[in-house]
Amino acid sequence: MATGSAQLDATATPPRLRVAGDWTLAHYATLERAVDALKRRLDPHTPIDLSALGALDTAGAALLSGLLGAARLGDLATDDPTVPAAQRALLQTVGKAMASYVEPKPKRRHNTVTELLARIGAAMENVWRQQVQLLGFIGLTLQTLAQTIWRPRRWRVTSLVSHVEQTGLDAVPIVMLLTFMVGAVVAFLGSTVLADFGATIYTVDLVAFSFLREFAVLLTAILMAGRTASAFTAQIGSMKANEEIDAIRALGLDPMELLVLPRVLAMLASLPMLTFLAMIAGLIGGGLVCAAVLDIPPVMFINLVKSDIGVRHFLVGIAKAPVFAFLIAVIGCLEGFKVSGSAESVGEHTTSSVVQSIFVVILIDALAALFYMEMGW
Repeated sequence: MATGSAQLDATATPPRLRVAGDWTLAHYATLERAVDALKRRLDPHTPIDLSALGALDTAGAALLSGLLGAARLGDLATDDPTVPAAQRALLQTVGKAMASYVEPKPKRRHNTVTELLARIGAAMENVWRQQVQLLGFIGLTLQTLAQTIWRPRRWRVTSLVSHVEQTGLDAVPIVMLLTFMVGAVVAFLGSTVLADFGATIYTVDLVAFSFLREFAVLLTAILMAGRTASAFTAQIGSMKANEEIDAIRALGLDPMELLVLPRVLAMLASLPMLTFLAMIAGLIGGGLVCAAVLDIPPVMFINLVKSDIGVRHFLVGIAKAPVFAFLIAVIGCLEGFKVSGSAESVGEHTTSSVVQSIFVVILIDALAALFYMEMGW
């Protein structure tokens, strides 16, 4: 391969620039030095001779553009018949690209405080936009439910039963195991603290009161947010990425009725049942610790619960389960519909659905606790 060259022939009349050899990436460093040295001596109107030009690639064409100028390179490629057609097309393409190239402006350095405030503002705007979308999706879900509930032929019973099994029955072991262990921990810590006051008998009330009102429904909702909301988002998101939802619409079916309602209704059926089982498991865990550490037999534990804890505490706890279930299911489905056509988007929205669900569950639980306290319930 002959190394490319560019020489100014002063003996010719008029003086002309002779371009010869291979202008390719292999000789880029040598050619770049020659172009830098020649660029200052070259007149804009100097004739150019490309008859001896050998091999040419985009790197060499870019160097010629820097030497001659993008506009002149394009005109030369059009007018010079000695240049082969393939090289002429390459020179024209590179010339057009270099002519339209704009040097990017250097980024302005911002103040750290300004950047921090800008990021906080963007995050708050994103949160506001998410809440508006969530409210709209809740309304759409309720509208679809109202249109479907009076038409039994449109009920998706098979899908509903399948989702009840996935969200409810399959979650029973992990929910009961977790609440059992938390009940044991609460009883052990309560007995340790109350022993200093000689009131270890009230450990029973502590366990029953905390699980019936708060721990059972809250722990179950958080587990379902991490387990079920993510599953809903991944399932619907994968369908969105594979354009299956577009196919459902093309068949004249409603994705809300086909995909969202069965999942929402399944959660509404499953979460209260799981909450009830979590209450039982938490009381069993606390009862075992009371029997092993405090010498409170199971019969006495049950009698204390019956005499000291009213039914209203159970109702206060179980009443929050349908609200949590509806919000978790709606958030999981909404994030699934937001997925774009990539696997990365599925992962991002799955994470977002879990975070949003847990945040909403804890927020609603805190507001409910304040409301119940003010109402004296």
